[in-house]
Amino acid sequence: MTLAESDKRSWLDALGIYKHPRVAAMLFLGFSAGLPFALTAGTLTAWLTRSGVSMSNVGMFAWVGLLYALKFIWAPLIDQLNIPFLSRVMGRRRSWMLFSQVGVAGALLAMAFSDPAYQLPLLAWCAVCVAFFSATQDIAVDAWRIEVVGPELQGAMAASYQLGYRVALLAAGAGALLIGGMLSYNTAYQVMAVLMGIGMVTVLFVAEPETDAGQGVAQLSPVKEPVRWFSEAVIQPFAEFFHRNARNALIILLFISIYRISDMVLGVMANPFYLITGFDEVQIAGYVKTVGLAAVLGGAAIGGLAVARFGLGGPLVFGAIVLAVTNLSFAGLAMLGPNVPFLILTICADNLAQGFTGTVFIAYLSSLTNVSYTATQYALFTSLMVLPGKILSGYSGQIVDAIGWVSFFVYASLMGIPAILLAVIVSRQLKQGSVR
Repeated sequence: MTLAESDKRSWLDALGIYKHPRVAAMLFLGFSAGLPFALTAGTLTAWLTRSGVSMSNVGMFAWVGLLYALKFIWAPLIDQLNIPFLSRVMGRRRSWMLFSQVGVAGALLAMAFSDPAYQLPLLAWCAVCVAFFSATQDIAVDAWRIEVVGPELQGAMAASYQLGYRVALLAAGAGALLIGGMLSYNTAYQVMAVLMGIGMVTVLFVAEPETDAGQGVAQLSPVKEPVRWFSEAVIQPFAEFFHRNARNALIILLFISIYRISDMVLGVMANPFYLITGFDEVQIAGYVKTVGLAAVLGGAAIGGLAVARFGLGGPLVFGAIVLAVTNLSFAGLAMLGPNVPFLILTICADNLAQGFTGTVFIAYLSSLTNVSYTATQYALFTSLMVLPGKILSGYSGQIVDAIGWVSFFVYASLMGIPAILLAVIVSRQLKQGSVR
């Protein structure tokens, strides 16, 4: 066999990982995870903009997403506690997934019967409930994903999750925008609540992980033995991570916290930017969401293959670079105005970068967890991933009002430089085998 044939076969072998049944199931769970996120972010800001809410208030709605950054607080409960009756029938991971999905659907229906023009505080509280149950679902889904397959399939699981997640963003983004523009946003949120049923059905068919991770702690009572339970369920997961990674632990946590910060700071203002620039909901749905979908799905699949083929180090560095660079294309669009060809180019580049980095970064975070504390440790990592970006993105509207769109996008791009530098350091640590 020639070197070229061997290389081709290795790529085909890598591609075969997407045929695994649990990798396929991850598509639908990813869809269920992505649906509420868009409805408390981009789609919600479009609804608020159309309802005449000020840009400063629109920007502050990004703080609803802080619940995603704080989910490590209640992750130990989901990692270790059972839901009465439901966990006995379905298992701990599946029962928490189903419980949170029902909560998301109910909160979305509550949003659907709110009016931003007259009931802004009520809508905000409903959005907070959606974010809480959505973050809880993320904890349970992430734990199931990491525990249900071995390390060799984690890249494929991350890619499959990204694919489903992005399809959900299309439904909750383009789909909800179309319904909102043609009918009403209230109707759109009712439809999205019904679509949460996809995740519920999937949970009924997937298997519970075979591992008994955390079973010892699960047998402790937080009421009868609160001190011991708190030590085992809350303190130990964090202590284990720092002990395992020693002096590299702080570098890893800093890297996690800033890797996607430039993308998150920009993302919350994307839909308001499109509308104010001169594009309408139909154009956003047609050009921004659907054209970008192919790019993000391609990026996610390439990211999974890159991890299987080259490991994590190189793809992490490449992803940090493309995230920062593609943000600059938005500055060009701001200068050109409602130029459809440049819009398509910008969105394709941005979504390709998002899909690639999303898959690679999820695989990296998964590699850092200990199976005994899967949900708690992964929740800590993903909380750190979104916390700085969510805090800063809350001021995005005020920054736009102060410096304009072009300067804002340049500012968002420059925020990616520290991530690139830390990605190089982490890549070297991975090669040396010092990150576990």
